[in-house]
Amino acid sequence: MELFRKSSFHCALPVFILLVCLFIILSNYVVFAFNYDVFTCFQSSKDANITSNYRTGYHFQPPKNCMNDPNAPMYYNGVYHLFYQYNPKGSTMNNIVWAHSVSKDLINWINLEPAIYPSKPFDKYGTWSGSATILPGNKPIILYTGVVDANMTQVQNYAVPANLSDPYLREWNKPDNNPLIVPDISITKTQFRDPTTAWMGKDGHWRIVVGSSRNRGGLAILYRSRNFMKWIKAEHPLHSSAKTGNWECPDFFPVSLQGSNGLDASYNGKYVKYVLKNSLPVAAFEYYTIGTYDAKQDRYIPDNTSVDGWKGLRLDYGIFYASKSFYDPSKDRRIVWGWSYELDGLPNNENNKGWAGIQAIPRKVWLDFSGKQLVQWPIEELKTLRKQNVRLSNKRLDNGEKIEVKGITASQADVEVTFSFSSLDKAEPFDPSWADLYAQDVCAIKGSTVPGGLGPFGLATLASQNLEEYTPVFFRVFKAQENFKVLMCSDATRSTTQHYNAMCKPSFAGYVDVDLVDKKLSLRSLIDNSVVESFGAGGKLCITSRAYPTLAIHDKAHLFAFNNGTEMITIETLDAWSMDTPKIN
Repeated sequence: MELFRKSSFHCALPVFILLVCLFIILSNYVVFAFNYDVFTCFQSSKDANITSNYRTGYHFQPPKNCMNDPNAPMYYNGVYHLFYQYNPKGSTMNNIVWAHSVSKDLINWINLEPAIYPSKPFDKYGTWSGSATILPGNKPIILYTGVVDANMTQVQNYAVPANLSDPYLREWNKPDNNPLIVPDISITKTQFRDPTTAWMGKDGHWRIVVGSSRNRGGLAILYRSRNFMKWIKAEHPLHSSAKTGNWECPDFFPVSLQGSNGLDASYNGKYVKYVLKNSLPVAAFEYYTIGTYDAKQDRYIPDNTSVDGWKGLRLDYGIFYASKSFYDPSKDRRIVWGWSYELDGLPNNENNKGWAGIQAIPRKVWLDFSGKQLVQWPIEELKTLRKQNVRLSNKRLDNGEKIEVKGITASQADVEVTFSFSSLDKAEPFDPSWADLYAQDVCAIKGSTVPGGLGPFGLATLASQNLEEYTPVFFRVFKAQENFKVLMCSDATRSTTQHYNAMCKPSFAGYVDVDLVDKKLSLRSLIDNSVVESFGAGGKLCITSRAYPTLAIHDKAHLFAFNNGTEMITIETLDAWSMDTPKIN
């Protein structure tokens, strides 16, 4: 668990709106000690209705109470393991343990007893996030952050399975030689957490990174070990960046330059780049860079095409945080998990859902052929949940037209669509004053109902029949000097007719780096009652939105494709499936 989870508000909005939302939330929710502000898992009552309309059907979430960070995902002896931060006693931030679930397919899950929980002097005040490493001899080990006192001093501990012959690794021991790593005088002891999966260098030494900060900049502190028990801090960090704020949940892994296959963290071959991902608690988003790793100097150097800071690339431009990746040797892929928190506000106990937090769908992640960014796509196993299918093809949408996609359960669906257009001539000019704005600010200005030239066009998800409420996911193409800019938005501002002061309904957006030579744009949206998880241009840009409709619930939900631009849009193909509900906990 990270301080972010107990701090501020998780909405990447323009600053003024963000401050207003923060003030409102601080007025409605429990404010905690420890210099924390607010936690997004809300105060629950004994009478809380845990069968809310907003529980997801196929996204992972526990039956009740609060969950957040995915921890130490791994594949071991034919079983996938997901640990996660969880309060077994309620929906507040208290009593956090490492919950544990296992799966054979990353879709259906078995809930087990908590694996790690505060019980020793080295983690008495908290068992926070961490990672798993498979040691030689096929022995898994977990590194995690423990909190040792009320001042929030953080150390790095380890845990090992009590019984390797247990196929589910139900019990984990925390040996008494913990902690393995304590912060020295140069480290801010309250910002020292979330160890990465370890990797082994050619010199036979293990290495890990721990997230921290210095002078309000992000810091990836590097440690080395010969035996995994005695760790020595390197003279310099693996990498640092000014003015980003504290780095939480760092992730560091290689990606192949020759295809979409994943690589183990200790891969020492050729034709690779490296990814350094960090979670930024101040803004509640994650950013990453692509670069090179100098193994001799133990330095990571971002490429000059990667912005190293707030305006850098994001894994997801919406409600997605504290992600953790792992290498899956069974299918030679790297998979990333991310936590999606709640935005519905819940101003009083009688409206409390009794649960908070879900996991986004696990995604395969690889390097785009350009070498400049990552590509993410829902794991292939998700297709096993597809049921009724509806297909549209060669449907034209003139300005102001929409078409309903009928024959599926629109509240729990998987939709893939390819839009095409005959010309780029009607693309609107990109206003130079927008150059310093974030994409979501432009989306707030140029929403789905603002008429345009080439766009806005896309899907209206979780829509009521008469469109009193809906969450549109759409594209808009701008002409910017010598090139085109493709804006992709997921806008929750019209997601519900319900409103109270603590509710936040943001618009999220990013610019898609895509070649429009074929005059096509593709979109995939995973719709699941209170979440719309979207992948643009084959996974080059991802946006996860949360929505809490009042009218568009279950069989009252509708799905539309629309065009509000003057350029005619053609739906070349659209496939939509109702999604089954797997066994989750």
